[in-house]
Amino acid sequence: MPSLLHPDQTQSSLTGLKPGEFFVLGSAANADIRLTADGVAPRHARITNDNGLYTLAPLSPKSPVFLNDQYVDPDGHPLVSGDKIQVGEWSLVFDDSGALPSGESTAGRETFAKRRKDDSTLTDFERLKRKIHSALIERMNLRGMETSSPDELRLRTDRFILSLIEEHREELRQAGIQAETLRRDLLQLALGYGLLDDLLADPQVSEIMCLGDGRIYIEKKGKITLADRKFDDPAELRTIIERIVGPIGRRIDESSPIVDGRLPDGSRINAVVEPIALDGPTLDIRKFTANQLGIDDLIQGDSLTPQMAAFLELAVRYRQNVIVSGGTGSGKTTLLNILSSFIPADERIVTIEDSAELRLRQDHVVRLESRPVNIEGKGEIPIRTLVKNALRMRPDRIVVGECRGGEALDMLQAMNTGHDGSLTTLHANSPRDVISRLETMALMSGLELPQRAIRQQIASAVNLVCHQSRLPDGSRRIVSIAEVMPSPDGEDLALRDIYCFRRTGIDKATGRILGHYEYTGVVPAFIEILRASGIPFDESIFAATPAAP
Repeated sequence: MPSLLHPDQTQSSLTGLKPGEFFVLGSAANADIRLTADGVAPRHARITNDNGLYTLAPLSPKSPVFLNDQYVDPDGHPLVSGDKIQVGEWSLVFDDSGALPSGESTAGRETFAKRRKDDSTLTDFERLKRKIHSALIERMNLRGMETSSPDELRLRTDRFILSLIEEHREELRQAGIQAETLRRDLLQLALGYGLLDDLLADPQVSEIMCLGDGRIYIEKKGKITLADRKFDDPAELRTIIERIVGPIGRRIDESSPIVDGRLPDGSRINAVVEPIALDGPTLDIRKFTANQLGIDDLIQGDSLTPQMAAFLELAVRYRQNVIVSGGTGSGKTTLLNILSSFIPADERIVTIEDSAELRLRQDHVVRLESRPVNIEGKGEIPIRTLVKNALRMRPDRIVVGECRGGEALDMLQAMNTGHDGSLTTLHANSPRDVISRLETMALMSGLELPQRAIRQQIASAVNLVCHQSRLPDGSRRIVSIAEVMPSPDGEDLALRDIYCFRRTGIDKATGRILGHYEYTGVVPAFIEILRASGIPFDESIFAATPAAP
């Protein structure tokens, strides 16, 4: 019966752990094995049942775990009966006298060993970096690190690194390794996000994609290219992933191998590890733009014309319900943020998002964010719950970052019950697909509604669809602004393009997509209402054909 023997001779049983499950050791009240003493983090370490083989791994990058007086790296280490585990001031003994037969445990250890890059395949630089990093964690007194300022922590760590590099100066000289390069890499690995720090700081990089084999791809100006660096060891990437998900109270391991979240600066992250990620851990970061774009930036970037921009501002100000559609990475959230800026400052706005990205400048804004399940598998608060709750908050406008499921029906009902001028986004390949996507998502609500009723809801709720695309040359353009119209018999819905982008070819020299924007001659219903009401607006937005970019 696997268990931990405490110094007071009491035992904490590890039975009940199914393959892939784990116990958390730490000072938190909800830790599976609570250890209250100096130097113990709230979630300090975990012991995992890895198909009969129990493994120990740290959970906090600032709180090391030692096994038989040796530092345990983020990949973890298998446990055998009699192993001594050091957690802060606690010394524990692992006992698996009732575990699997030795033959099965040995096989498990062989499987575990394959997860790490074999030391024999490492370059001299990789070997020395791993060696000094392990020594750094083992030597530093990390107690009290949580209260240190970032500058103090960096200075202290740098001093230890310089001292360790000096001790290994001869090895560096023989291998031809630059001390400054090693120092930089160790600082990034110990305190930041390793090789990703420079990429995160580069304003031209909009997305970072890390693969299990160590390669890193980046997106610049809409184009994906291979970065000039790679991870030498999957353990480095796993360390970064653990460093990201730890502070947000999430876990990532064999039993919960997928995590969504965000960095402190608002950048969205998605991490996937084994066994789902067959070739090793992967990490995707969609960076948050600190410098918020405005409508003028989109005009300068040829995403739309001044006439289209003025039309969208008019539509938002006069409370048209707008859906921004498009594919992944097409710029939907950026456009939604810009459209939201047109909402008058004296209105109460409630924003609802999976990961908070919207940055509204109005004063009266209530921001809500969904919550995933916690480490106990409880506590989830989905978008749909937040949409329902928003209706009780007396909003003038509701802005939903993205509709993905049954919340679409709640959003349609909100648009139909006095919350005109609401905004949201959804994934769709074309403006025509928006209607079918809305119908499908409404059915995901669980209510058995006839298709005719759903279409009537859509027809009366949605006024405009603004479709954004990322073209093959990397440019992002609003390719259609269309009005939603019911058919005369009420059985179907149609989209009437008001503005559209017409592609005419490709510049062979630069690969740039050629084309121009057109006004189709369609006058939407709300414009006719403004005219009938005598509300003035700039009629030039309906020029026959705006100038081509």
